Amino acid sequence: MIKPVIKSIFLLGLLTVATACNNNKEKISEGHVENARKDDLTKTAKPLTQSVSVNLKSDVLNSVYQQYQHLTTALVDGDAGEAKIAAIAIETGARQIKGGEALVASAALVTGGKDIASQRRSYTLLSQSFIALLKQTGISSGELYIAHCPMAQDNKGAFWVTNTKEIRNPYFGQEMLTCGSVTETLK
Repeated sequence: MIKPVIKSIFLLGLLTVATACNNNKEKISEGHVENARKDDLTKTAKPLTQSVSVNLKSDVLNSVYQQYQHLTTALVDGDAGEAKIAAIAIETGARQIKGGEALVASAALVTGGKDIASQRRSYTLLSQSFIALLKQTGISSGELYIAHCPMAQDNKGAFWVTNTKEIRNPYFGQEMLTCGSVTETLK
């Protein structure tokens, strides 16, 4: 009795994950994805490289950084609701940072975004502000990477901060998950 229930829960979880990761709404059955593009399966199945723990010199900015990671992940995943939650937390935390006004304003733009596309556009300004504060404040341990996507913002390009050298593009998400490169290492 318990084994069929566990199997059903596992399959339901697999179905949920596969459906969420697959914008083409392809049919999914036990361990089989019909008509799925090989690239999509490779990209979603590939595990992230383990990231190194990072501590910033400012406790407040360190807290904001945790929410920045949350926002970046939400944008990669195309989750507008989670992006809004993270942006609200960034806005609140940035109010406590001396010189954080630009970060507050850009976080408010992400929060007010009506959809994932507008949130991603606003993320460009937020990342610029965050990078400036990060460089000004510094890192006490670990390292962070500044990544760049040349195709973001209508091919003008845009940057973001990541704690791994592996690219997970927040500007395009699953559409172009690995587009970009690390351009700078902050220590």
